[in-house]
Amino acid sequence: MTEPADESRVESRATDLLPEEQVAGSDDPERQAEVILAESDERTEHPEETRRESSQTPDEEDTAPAAPADPATGRPTDAGTGTRPD
Repeated sequence: MTEPADESRVESRATDLLPEEQVAGSDDPERQAEVILAESDERTEHPEETRRESSQTPDEEDTAPAAPADPATGRPTDAGTGTRPD
């Protein structure tokens, strides 16, 4: 189970559910909170090892900067060429 120092953290998480968690419901909100917090702690402590498992962590290619916009139209240009992709 959880250590005494974590009990208040689990209780707080169990009583402050996200809206989608409230809609889904739970037979054991404290156990659900323990699991959620354990997974969160794992991602925090080992981000590179858990990156691919997390649906909330963008892939490396998702964080690349967007192509520059054409100042005249505001539309994206082809990266590196300065031309519009028409």
